[in-house]
Amino acid sequence: MAVLEWDKVTERIFEAGVDRGVLYLPNTTGLYDQGHAWNGLVSVSESPSGAESNKQYANNSVYVNLVSAEEFSATLEAFTYPEKFAECDGSAVPTAGVYVGQQRRKSFGLAYRTRVGNDVEGTDFAYKLHLIYGALAAPTEKAYTTINDSPEAATFSWELSTTPVEVGGGLKPTATLTIDSSKVDAAKLKDLEDLLYGTAGVPPQLPSPAAVIAMFDGTQIEVAPVAPTYNSTTDTITIPSVTGVDYFINGVKKTGAVVITADTVVTAAPASGYKFPDVTDNDWYFDFV
Repeated sequence: MAVLEWDKVTERIFEAGVDRGVLYLPNTTGLYDQGHAWNGLVSVSESPSGAESNKQYANNSVYVNLVSAEEFSATLEAFTYPEKFAECDGSAVPTAGVYVGQQRRKSFGLAYRTRVGNDVEGTDFAYKLHLIYGALAAPTEKAYTTINDSPEAATFSWELSTTPVEVGGGLKPTATLTIDSSKVDAAKLKDLEDLLYGTAGVPPQLPSPAAVIAMFDGTQIEVAPVAPTYNSTTDTITIPSVTGVDYFINGVKKTGAVVITADTVVTAAPASGYKFPDVTDNDWYFDFV
């Protein structure tokens, strides 16, 4: 075994910064299929809690040491927030520009990126993707002050609590996942980022923890999309039903028969737990007649 050495060149690792925040809203089935860029993200302070020791005594000694459940919470600070976050912050929008407070708060998902640096490449060395599930924002104070000779932009802050979601594979439910770019396959990381940030014709989405793990451990099921068909007489595109394949028109998921009124592009994307072959035709242009 080699003698230990400290602070070797390229091994002086540190973390700094936060960017690429994304808000994800769940649909009626609980899938996070709506992603919205979070501009002005200042900080995310993760605050795990629980995992506290609770010793049980018998015969004048420790009989067993029970540990309480661990919970994940965080504090998010930003200069602004996505329009869709209003419903997560307890506001209803009955008409554009009008916000009614003290309404039901909607749960959401969140993704953000932090930089990993070293002594040679600085913060360009690597990065970590942080994924949060089942988050709920608590009411927090908002301070508005007069503009003076030293003006500062106001920041907003929210306390986030979470509800863990299922992971599978013998793992306990979790509310957080972290992916280290320096330790995972670059191509698979690119596939995940395409899902998180969206691609042309395919809206951003937050895959489940199980689906994320499957992307990197090679257990994804490979499936090939089938091309839709077009009837020019009825101006109808028929979307095929293929397990593991989702079809989109202008970022909206479509199934069955779709009547079009203009030239249309249909795009296919793999569902969670599935992947396409490396060479795949996944978009089709239909010329409206």
